[in-house]
Amino acid sequence: MTNIELILNMLAEATTKEISEKENPTTFHKSKEIARKGGKTAKVAKDRIEKRLGEKVVNSKNAKEIHFTDKKKLKHNKNGSNI
Repeated sequence: MTNIELILNMLAEATTKEISEKENPTTFHKSKEIARKGGKTAKVAKDRIEKRLGEKVVNSKNAKEIHFTDKKKLKHNKNGSNI
């Protein structure tokens, strides 16, 4: 999951929460509609980002695969400083 994916997820959740607080749904159906609105907000943002970047921002890799596969571990000497 990329950083942008995480941010889009947070955007959907935060938007849904804010809409829900404003509209104060009383039924499951209304809550479901609000959740869809929050998700749609994130989808619009995702589509615009992908168009701007020219590539997909959602993928099947997890954070460990994305951020740590190409990084080399630092070697330390006995006193703890980098070699």
